[in-house]
Amino acid sequence: MMTGLLIFVLSALLLIGGYMLYGRLAEKVYGFDCNMTMPCEKLADGVDYVAMPTWRVFMIQLLNIAGLGPVFGALAGCLFGPVCLLWIVLGCILAGAVHDLMAAMASAERGGENLSEFIGSQLGKVALYVLRGLCILLMLLVGVVFTSGPAGILHSMVDSISIVWWCALILVYYFLATILPIDVIIGKIYPVFGLLFLFMAVGVSVALPLSGYEIMPNTNFLKNVHPGGLSVWPMLFVTIACGAISGFHATQSPMMVRCINSAKRVRPVFYGAMVTEGLVALVWAVVGMSFRDVIGAETLLKPAVAVNQICSILLGPTGALVAVLGVVILPITSGDTAMRCCRLMLADVIHVPQSSARNRLLLALPLFALVIVIANLDFSVIWRYFGWANQALSCFTLWGLSVLLKRKGRFHWMVSLPAFFMTNVCISFLLCSPDCLIGISVGISTLVALVISSALFVCFLCRCRRSE
Repeated sequence: MMTGLLIFVLSALLLIGGYMLYGRLAEKVYGFDCNMTMPCEKLADGVDYVAMPTWRVFMIQLLNIAGLGPVFGALAGCLFGPVCLLWIVLGCILAGAVHDLMAAMASAERGGENLSEFIGSQLGKVALYVLRGLCILLMLLVGVVFTSGPAGILHSMVDSISIVWWCALILVYYFLATILPIDVIIGKIYPVFGLLFLFMAVGVSVALPLSGYEIMPNTNFLKNVHPGGLSVWPMLFVTIACGAISGFHATQSPMMVRCINSAKRVRPVFYGAMVTEGLVALVWAVVGMSFRDVIGAETLLKPAVAVNQICSILLGPTGALVAVLGVVILPITSGDTAMRCCRLMLADVIHVPQSSARNRLLLALPLFALVIVIANLDFSVIWRYFGWANQALSCFTLWGLSVLLKRKGRFHWMVSLPAFFMTNVCISFLLCSPDCLIGISVGISTLVALVISSALFVCFLCRCRRSE
């Protein structure tokens, strides 16, 4: 039987190999022109279309898509057992990274067009309107979730300042990051935050083998050990989104497509950022399984507490402080770009140029008013619909990219098969999850999902034939 350390190393090598091999294949399958002129050169406006060095764009993209997902999601997902590693590795290589890369390439070909516009153009007018609403709703939910979460942690650290005031301070920062040119705040501070994010992952992955604790005591991939009795299908595939596949990522790709100055760097930035996130999720999943018996499975259900305890053990007091800062900073670095992306999406819908500060203010003010309204709702309800909307968006994106590839005469199966799989996941989860208030059995929900997904796949294939 393989040891936990060997499984960890092999999983990491598979992710790296996936970037080197499958990433190149995805670029060729799409037929992307690596010599094309990028949007930041054709449409430079000093606000959203701003050329930046590739390394800086990579770090911003990584933090945009990551947030707390590859940390908290991986810690929650590791409760199912080693099977979570299969989803992180295979999901990232075959679905998530392809999803992010092709969304970026499609946007680049259309001058940095936002996700709802270029995917909606492939799926029809009804889908376009649905996607516009879904994308804007998801961005607002991200803004809410990633305001209240870090505000609660900051209040626990400095209780003399109320959660309301912490939320207000975070929202002020979000507002500035939304309306100011992208290189004024985001372009300058994100690389520093990115180093902090990577320090957390590298630090614990190096310290774990040296700590004396057994790495992954349980290496049985076939045994579900979730303490709550949740089934692996479909719960695992929604629990771990960032690190495997997440619809939110494709909303962020167009924003950074507007800043990358070379088409040859699109694959390293977008496929590479997703693989890097997969590596981070892999680290935290392995660490979570290694410390399950040390800190208790119930602690892993409280990921912020788990991160603090694990980093205290592995990295000492300094490492624990860095970890807490990371838990605060990481969601903020997704919340600010989500609200900026929301402004850009709304601008696309109503065709308002964003080079003017006045226009940016006119769009940002009502959006932030909506965030404040939504924030007063029950957080558990907000989180429920945030999770569902996130993965539902990945289905729309994959189906839209499938149609696009077929219209280009390319090999659509690279995307249409993941689309079929994720559609099954989302429908099954919606039907059987107790959080979604329907709660039918896993078996029946899976059968219904398979029938619906198969029907959608047949419709897609028939549409492809008609378009030939």
